[in-house]
Amino acid sequence: MREWFGRQVRSGYERLLRREIEGVPTHVAVIQDGNRRYARQNGADAPDGHRAGAETTEQVLEWCQDLGVEELTLYAFSTENFDRPDEELEPLFDLLEGKLREFADADRVHENGVCIRALGDVERLPERVQDAVAYAEERTEGYDRFVLNVALAYGGRAELLSAARSVLSDVDAGALSPGEIDVETVEERLYERPVRDVDLIIRTGGDERTSNFLPWYANGNEAAVFFCAPYWPEFRQVDFLRAIRTYEHRQESWRTARARRALALLRATGSAELDEARNVLERFRDALPSSEREQLDPEEFDADERAAD
Repeated sequence: MREWFGRQVRSGYERLLRREIEGVPTHVAVIQDGNRRYARQNGADAPDGHRAGAETTEQVLEWCQDLGVEELTLYAFSTENFDRPDEELEPLFDLLEGKLREFADADRVHENGVCIRALGDVERLPERVQDAVAYAEERTEGYDRFVLNVALAYGGRAELLSAARSVLSDVDAGALSPGEIDVETVEERLYERPVRDVDLIIRTGGDERTSNFLPWYANGNEAAVFFCAPYWPEFRQVDFLRAIRTYEHRQESWRTARARRALALLRATGSAELDEARNVLERFRDALPSSEREQLDPEEFDADERAAD
């Protein structure tokens, strides 16, 4: 009876959260932490925890597609994971190989146009996993309705270091001048294919850190971050919806802060030349509380007034 009642309450809460959500992030990145601790908690071995976590991964993919998220990145295997004992690594490599091939052949993947891609130093992985990566990418390379990135043998600092070395090499060779280095110069050296800026990072398992995950695309975009206590195999849809709500609140706060900064700059200088600040205020003035909007001088943000001046 208690279990049934708990399910009913959770289902009702999920419906409430869905009604509260008005917008969703384009790109969600997940640090799937807690598989081994979940296994120990249940008297099982680490491979059992990884298998349980793989089931959660499939559910999250469905939740993303249901809500309209366009890109999902999963931190499946970090460069630090190579330090784990062989008796844990070999079953994990078997699981990665099997799931990549299973996803590549799944009807739902092809029906929903899911493009599977690997991020990281894949060549460090066993050949059987590399073959599975190639198989999944080739089977889904023509799709563009949803992108599933699987971070394998991935380390954010190593990725940035490699890009920096590549840029320096081109500068030394005379193929690139320092003045030509811009955002695109770095991004084209990070990954073979474009990756959207990360809007939301989710980490399960209780730790509150992002662990060197997608620093260029997450930190640079000031992504919202949602930390939660459940181990990855215990992650539920209600947790996912809470994460989406965190993203929405972060966006609202960001819009309000931008509008306030632009307004403060205009009032502090009184200059008619600060078009950038005026444009920001025009874009985000609706994010200001109504009491602050009512106090605005129309000339502070009205484009027609600026043109007349």
